[in-house]
Amino acid sequence: MQQVDFFVIGAGIAGLSAAARLARHGKTMVCEAEEAPGVHSSGRSAAFAHFDMDGWLVRALTAASIPLLDAPGARPHPALFLALEQQEQALDRLESAYREWSPHVRRLSVAEAQEQVPILREGDGGIVGALFDRHGRKLDAHTLLETHRKALIAAGGSLTFKAPVISLGHDGNRWIVDTPGASYAARIVVNAAGAWVDEVAVLGSVAPVGIRPLRRTVITFDTDIDVSGWPFTKTVGPGFYIEPEGSHRLLASPMDEGESTPGDAQPEEEDVALAAWRVEQATTLTIPRLASKWAGLRSFTPDRLPICGFDLQAPGFFWLAGQGGFGLQTSPAMALAAEALATNGEWPDELRAVGVGPSNLSLDRLA
Repeated sequence: MQQVDFFVIGAGIAGLSAAARLARHGKTMVCEAEEAPGVHSSGRSAAFAHFDMDGWLVRALTAASIPLLDAPGARPHPALFLALEQQEQALDRLESAYREWSPHVRRLSVAEAQEQVPILREGDGGIVGALFDRHGRKLDAHTLLETHRKALIAAGGSLTFKAPVISLGHDGNRWIVDTPGASYAARIVVNAAGAWVDEVAVLGSVAPVGIRPLRRTVITFDTDIDVSGWPFTKTVGPGFYIEPEGSHRLLASPMDEGESTPGDAQPEEEDVALAAWRVEQATTLTIPRLASKWAGLRSFTPDRLPICGFDLQAPGFFWLAGQGGFGLQTSPAMALAAEALATNGEWPDELRAVGVGPSNLSLDRLA
């Protein structure tokens, strides 16, 4: 049986980013059920950092994370937020919230928005206003995951694949974790299993938090025009987002939230059709055929905000969960929080500067 200080379950962006920091404080092992990191949510993300997200806490975590993302996992790329009919008030609220974190954001007229994205339609089903942030960030999920993997190994940590947890229990002193190929005794278990965090908790006789996996659909399609200079473009309410994937290909999503169970999410045809229809309704594009389609899971706590901290009833059981569809852009800040809380260290200045404290991330919030 291998003795470790920190046993991290899950090699998505949440688990790997935290493990890379925890490895500086003790022997750290990351176990992943799949054959590579980031197979599910992290690797299927649209991978763009912006502030049109759920709640102040997510925007604050994003603000703390962006400086840590810039090298080498992000590059500058503008973002355009659209208001369709009946969404003007949502655009007003977003502008107010956005200015707290990105002073460069500015309101655009429909004509100015069309200068950025020429295929936007005005009038019935089209846009009525827009907000432009020239300081958005396009993220590289593979680079971020690989950077954390290398940092983990450099700090003396280990990573194992095809190693689902099959048994988990506390012997009164340490957590005993069994995988098909090895067993471990861990001082602290970090549950960063994404959509599977509640299943992991139940396996260890820990009460679940009520994680909710929601399926999101993505399609890509080719165009006859060069889209490489277009911003990431998203409606502020129900609608869609699109972003360039090369010079003549666009990625699009209807921003759907289909109920799901933990697993290998697959796109449903009605959601694929919805993605194409919503884009065609608000633009002059037609989508006769798709280049690809896929789905990923975005996992949320009951209040749709992330949690980070020790379980209230299970000593040494640490939750790192609920980063939903924003994990790539909040993971640097969440990893700092996990490092501080799991090691009883000083609270990071980066989080203090944006007004985030341990209580904002505590499981007490869900009690």
